[in-house]
Amino acid sequence: MRALLQRVTTASVTVGEEEIARIGPGLLVLLCAMPRDDEATAEALAAKIARLRLFKDDAGKMNLNLAQIGGAALVVSQFTLAADTSRGTRPGFSYAAKPDQARALYEHFARSLAALDIPTQTGRFAADMAIELTNDGPVTLWLDTENP
Repeated sequence: MRALLQRVTTASVTVGEEEIARIGPGLLVLLCAMPRDDEATAEALAAKIARLRLFKDDAGKMNLNLAQIGGAALVVSQFTLAADTSRGTRPGFSYAAKPDQARALYEHFARSLAALDIPTQTGRFAADMAIELTNDGPVTLWLDTENP
């Protein structure tokens, strides 16, 4: 799986005219399932993200995780993280999991994160979404379970 994490003060997802999710301080997680991923991969990535110390402590050091700051996660499916740009100027997406597998793993990842006591909201799988966020820091990390 691939995940792009952005530490945020706020983030929201809108589909059409309807806001479907909003969080305050926490992480926006843009998530892409890959063909070799399975539920164990999703669970391991959720556990890693829950433990990552990306938030400032009283001394101003990144020393706290989501639970320690009472933060939330907004998980948005983003197959374009699997883009292949090695040929030409139009990206290919054959490295992304097929839609049925991707949906199942995306939903399992979100449930796994919530099971770790992280308040978790989600976008809408395969929808055209508008994402608004205020990046805090900015702090942005790329995680790839195949190339840690």
